[in-house]
Amino acid sequence: MWGGRTGALLRLSRLWPTGLLWRGLRNCNVVSLAGSNSPRCWNCGGLGGPLRGDQFFCPQCRALQPPDPARDYFSLMDCNHSFRVDTSKLHHRYQELQRLVHPDFFSQRSQTEKDFSEKHSTLVNDAYKTLLAPLSRGLYLLKLHGIEIPEGTDHEMDSQFLMEIMEINEKLAEAQSETAMNEIESVVRAKQKELTDNVSRAFERDDFEKAKELLTKMRYFSNIEEKIKLKKIPL
Repeated sequence: MWGGRTGALLRLSRLWPTGLLWRGLRNCNVVSLAGSNSPRCWNCGGLGGPLRGDQFFCPQCRALQPPDPARDYFSLMDCNHSFRVDTSKLHHRYQELQRLVHPDFFSQRSQTEKDFSEKHSTLVNDAYKTLLAPLSRGLYLLKLHGIEIPEGTDHEMDSQFLMEIMEINEKLAEAQSETAMNEIESVVRAKQKELTDNVSRAFERDDFEKAKELLTKMRYFSNIEEKIKLKKIPL
């Protein structure tokens, strides 16, 4: 029996150029696997959607595909998974993506594509705002490592730091002039700059607990910055 099968294969191989028989069999397997595993376009049923990477459209019918739920903000905005981010590159990427998926460009398309466009645009906006600011970027990076900072963490802060925050808040409450508020704002900005540099070094060492501690302090100063902005707004 085996002799008959071997002879048949040998006869078949003589009809194919060298190596082509193997490539043909291998390609058949690849097509089969692609057909079973690759996502399909919601519009035409073709392979490729919902797409990965920067291919937001079906390669066959050019319909906009839904966002990739597994994609994180760093990947979406073409940034390294790092606390250090090139903000000018980030802004350029933001503009590039909005030119692709903004709802204004889909007013004449199907309702499904309009809905996907809204989702893509919202996702791009959220990713841009999150990665642009050091505090939200750091918190998001921690979240990717399974670490979150819950609200109300006063008990985890040292008493000296909490006294410092209390004194700054008292000075802000008593400030009656723009000059006084600017002085407080300058102090807070310097504190944030120092903390940001320290957070960056902590992430470079993969010291996530230190990064968590420093980002918690940054959140306190961020709250003071918001209070300063509100106080500067004339009633």
